[in-house]
Order: sequence, then C-alpha cells, then structure tokens
Amino acid sequence: AVAAAAGFKPGELDGIYFENEAAGLARLAAPEATLALVPLNFWLEYRDRLQLVPHLQAIPQGGAAAEAWSLVAGKGAVTGPASLAGFELLSLAGNTPRFVRGPALGDWGKLPQDLKIVFSGALLSGLRRAAAGEKVALLLDRAQAGALATLPSAPQLEVVTRSPPLPVSVLCAIGNRLPAPRLEGLVQVLTQLAASPAGAEALAGVRLARFVPAEAKSLASASDAYARVKE
Repeated sequence: AVAAAAGFKPGELDGIYFENEAAGLARLAAPEATLALVPLNFWLEYRDRLQLVPHLQAIPQGGAAAEAWSLVAGKGAVTGPASLAGFELLSLAGNTPRFVRGPALGDWGKLPQDLKIVFSGALLSGLRRAAAGEKVALLLDRAQAGALATLPSAPQLEVVTRSPPLPVSVLCAIGNRLPAPRLEGLVQVLTQLAASPAGAEALAGVRLARFVPAEAKSLASASDAYARVKE
C-alpha cells in the first residue's frame, strides 16, 4: 500500500517483521535498512547506536499515540516502590530495565536495586503467580491491562500505579540512508495512508489505525527520564 502510494517500483520497498531483538538489530545494521518502526523502549536503548531519527508515531487500533503502562500485583502486596524489594517484575518492556525504572515508573519512585526485571510476553502465568501471593509484579501495556478484568484471577489482582502517557512506537529513519526527498515523500504517504480504503485495510493488517507526526516534547521527556537512570 505504501509503495503504490509513494510511486515505488514493484519490489523496491519491502517490509520485514522481526520478533526478537537480536535479529532486528542485525537487520537494522545492514545498509539496505532505511526505516524502522520500533517500540519506544527500543528507540531509547538504541537510538544513538543505530542513528534512529524519529519522524512519525504509530497509533494502534483502539489506542492512542501515547499510552500508559500499568503496574499490577496481588492485592495489598505492593504499597509503594520499596514494597517491590525481592520481587520479579515481568513485562514486554523487561528487556530494557532502564525504561522500566525511568520513563515507566520513575515518577512513582525509585525502585529497589534487587528488583529483578524480566522480559516476558507470556504474562498469564505471571498474573496467576501474583494472584496466588508470590512476589511477582507485572508491567502491562494498554491492551494487556484492558484484558485484566476478564481473568478468573482478577479479584486477587490490582493496578498499583500507572505511568504517564508514553509514545507507543516510533517510525524512524536510520541515519541518512534514505535521500531526503524520498524520505519526505514516504512520511507524507504514511500520514495519509488511513484516508484510503486500501491504506486503512493495510494498516488494520498490522493492527494500526494511522500514523501521526512524532511528538518531540513527549519523546524528549521520555529521553530525559531514561537518561536519569544509571545503567
């Protein structure tokens, strides 16, 4: 849909999905990679190394350009940051602990050093463990938090705190690999994609509603919170 709207020749524009960080990093290091749509925590971690320059933000279906993360634990188990001492925290953002300690939960307070932050996409078992009284907490995105009420263990769980609204994902140019006129054309096409039936259908196929210009203030705020956390 993007290639057709931007006037690319057949086969000139490809899109590739990587479900793990290592494979994605390897691909983005290759010179033929010119654009990357990445989660906010990935951008914060690798923006300097990969020269990721933000241009647009993706809005997920049913969501917004900026959304809150929710910290969930067993009822009464966590009353403040210090309560997480000795806990295991599971999250899709767990691969970047600085994101968890900074942009996501930094406003709530300083997290204990012995809090074990773990990347996990399979969170149902973690929620069951938290509901059973184990020292497990979970940092959930909007969609995951929205499904909490449907779980049998919901009465034993509670949302302890929420992050400020944070950008969900960022479409970036990789350095200056793409000539400026072509980059500007692609950015324009992407912002208008949802206006056509074919474009809206293509976006729905990857669970997106539309693209909007990157919000510099929100990205700068997240960057500052991330930088304040010592590695």
